[in-house]
Amino acid sequence: MTFSVSHVERDGEGASLRLAGELDLSTAPLLTAAIEELTAAGETRLLLDLTDLTFCDSTGMAVFVRGDNQVAADGGWLRLTGASGRVERVLRVTGLADVLRYEPETRDPASQTAP
Repeated sequence: MTFSVSHVERDGEGASLRLAGELDLSTAPLLTAAIEELTAAGETRLLLDLTDLTFCDSTGMAVFVRGDNQVAADGGWLRLTGASGRVERVLRVTGLADVLRYEPETRDPASQTAP
């Protein structure tokens, strides 16, 4: 299976990205590029919807952390939502569910609160 950022929505309060497929060493650069493009455009609040993400390895997790650090430097945040199965389990086991304020239910970026 491949990886894609299948939907990007901007609402003036932040951006929401829907990830699909397998996020690993070979596909992580695609997410990094999407995050960099949004931050270059001034977005500092990012919500990553993981509903359609079927796999995520440590490289993908590292992209989440780097993305959060990148937007936090500008006063923003990166949040995760919608994960299930193995992806959700890895988020919880690694502690990233707490660090990135993971919410099981998909939410509007504007409804997220700052840390």
